[in-house]
Amino acid sequence: MRATVQKADIQPVLSRVQGITGRKTNLAITTNVLIRTKGDGISISATDLETGFEGNYPAAVDSPGAITINARKLFEIVRDFPSDDIILNEIENHWIEIGNATVEYHIVGLNPEDFPVIPKIDQAEFIEIESSTLAGMISKSVIISAAGDERRTHIIGVYSEWIEEKGNKLFRMVSTDGSRLSKSDFPLDQSVSLPAGPGVLIPKKSLVEVSKFLEAEGSVQVAFKDNNFIIKKHAETIIIRLLEGEFPKYADIIVKPEGNNIVMDRQMFLMMLKRMSIMSSDEYKGVIFNFEENKLTVSSTNPEIGESKEEMPIEFNRKKITVMFNARFFIDTMNVIDDEKIILNIVSEEKPCLIEGEKDKSYISVIMPMRI
Repeated sequence: MRATVQKADIQPVLSRVQGITGRKTNLAITTNVLIRTKGDGISISATDLETGFEGNYPAAVDSPGAITINARKLFEIVRDFPSDDIILNEIENHWIEIGNATVEYHIVGLNPEDFPVIPKIDQAEFIEIESSTLAGMISKSVIISAAGDERRTHIIGVYSEWIEEKGNKLFRMVSTDGSRLSKSDFPLDQSVSLPAGPGVLIPKKSLVEVSKFLEAEGSVQVAFKDNNFIIKKHAETIIIRLLEGEFPKYADIIVKPEGNNIVMDRQMFLMMLKRMSIMSSDEYKGVIFNFEENKLTVSSTNPEIGESKEEMPIEFNRKKITVMFNARFFIDTMNVIDDEKIILNIVSEEKPCLIEGEKDKSYISVIMPMRI
């Protein structure tokens, strides 16, 4: 194989696949990218055996073939290369020559025939979604850490489904860690025929890699097929192997009881919680929320550091509620809501708190109280 590529064409993709090729697997070759000539260009593939990527890029092909090369080293070479034209040339015994008339590298590669096969998905029922919207849904889902018991797939996965609810057709993502839950919806056009089949579990760590390929403008196509989640964008495709497991029944958890809403200024509430969380630590994560007559008082006590207290005016005229929450969960939620005002729906000390934007109802966060 011998081909000349443009630095600007391959540097961005080599940067984005580092999260995939940087993961440890039981195959050393997964730290490499597979580069193949394809018509009048090249394809670049990467996989960690769970997430597979393939993209097509322009190149001047002198002789066809395929190579595999360490993804990190190739990216560093391309990133700092002094000119736009870069020649990739396979020599012998899988050695690869990279360079031009003035710069030359010789890198040992591996046998491209040993590169894991990335599934080819045909005839899937794709639905088009705005790229920025999907990126937002992912960020709202993966703020809930995947840390925990790897055997509990609902903890390390995001439940995704096509759903019709109250006459609206939606693409939905839901995630939980047992202490909080996040639900994000994307409304689909009513003319869209929803793909058949149940919801699926997508690994959170794979969705993090997907978000690196999503741009501020344009759209992507998504589908579930053959135990895979597929995302297609321009000349690039990402295929994620789905998790096997059952996601908890969440419908009852996201119901907002009437008469329990509190409208609050998002930024004011966020900064208040940030100040109160200064006293928090791994051992003392909770802060006390006191909801009383037209006032919210938040206090934090840490025997190892000290204590703090702050209050803010709110419209509240019900029985006093004293409850403890993990302030970090609220801060994470505030950071992914764009509305100036938020709505807290809180019933009692034992019930979870539901949070959503005043205008944007596509996202809701559910946070469980802690024991005082």
